[in-house]
Amino acid sequence: MSITVRGIDDVREVMGEIVERVEGVVIGLGEATRLIAVSLLANGHVLLEGVPGVAKTTMVKGFARLLGLLGREEVIEGVPFRGFSRIQFTPDLLPSDITGSLVYNPATRGFEPRFGPVFAYLVLADEINRATPRTQSALLQAMQEKEVTIGDKTYRLEYRDRGKFFLVLATQNPVEQEGTYPLPEAQLDRFLMRILIGYPETLEDEKRILRLHSSRLVEPVEDLESLVEPGWLVAAQGVVASHVTVSEEVLDYIARLLRATRPEVFEPVAEYLELGASPRAGIALLRAAKARAALEGRDSAEPRDVDAVLFHVLNHRLIPRVEKLIEYEEKTRYGARTRLIRDALELVRKTVG
Repeated sequence: MSITVRGIDDVREVMGEIVERVEGVVIGLGEATRLIAVSLLANGHVLLEGVPGVAKTTMVKGFARLLGLLGREEVIEGVPFRGFSRIQFTPDLLPSDITGSLVYNPATRGFEPRFGPVFAYLVLADEINRATPRTQSALLQAMQEKEVTIGDKTYRLEYRDRGKFFLVLATQNPVEQEGTYPLPEAQLDRFLMRILIGYPETLEDEKRILRLHSSRLVEPVEDLESLVEPGWLVAAQGVVASHVTVSEEVLDYIARLLRATRPEVFEPVAEYLELGASPRAGIALLRAAKARAALEGRDSAEPRDVDAVLFHVLNHRLIPRVEKLIEYEEKTRYGARTRLIRDALELVRKTVG
């Protein structure tokens, strides 16, 4: 079914309504909610990182409901797809538990594919760092290639001409180390953004959360109903890609930011970083800036859009200098890497800006 998005104003209006409704059931996480919306419009995967109980999974469920994904089942070229799929990662999870496998059918005396939960529009990879690297790689390969091989046959996960997208929103807990397998930097690069989610910032936010749950047994997110068809997101992504322009000034700004993160190019940043941002990081930064401009109803990306997404797009792609990281950890271990990357990017931004 073909769905038409009239233009940037339509993208801003509809996605703005989706964001507003998610914010209504997830209190105090307005920035994180908008960043997820930006990533969806940019057709990018997201890693949500935060301690337990800060509504990471609830946010994902909210977007899934509003995009019309819950309970959706569809068959495309003989392959069954779910609208929304949740995978709880554990140390004993196997790659075939994600992608699927060949199963012997006695009636036909042959092997048939059994498709795994990765065959969906939106996949929630919960606590992704609890699975072994081998299992993580199975999902991360699907994220990069947007296809899965079962036996000797390869199956597509995305059919944009039919309104079928494939996106992964993963969560992880940064505090617990026992029984976890940190994602290598090369695999983290598959995520458009890593969004860090903390506790509510104000006393009023804490009270609003309590009021919201004071007279109910089920989660407020269960009240959300579909606002659009899944094909709307594919159409909106196309509008962002084709209608939001990027001036030479903004391209120059992004290129200079990237180069300033590399110690071999910008010597002062060597105090903080071992390795800077790659060209792929620059493409991610460009797409995220365009999506943010569209979310605000503008048809051209500006330097302020780049600044707004800079940390979230690059924080998992930069390799900190070990000696400097130890220095930061002497103050407090939790969040030391984040603070170091923030300081490095602030130096970069001030230098370039």
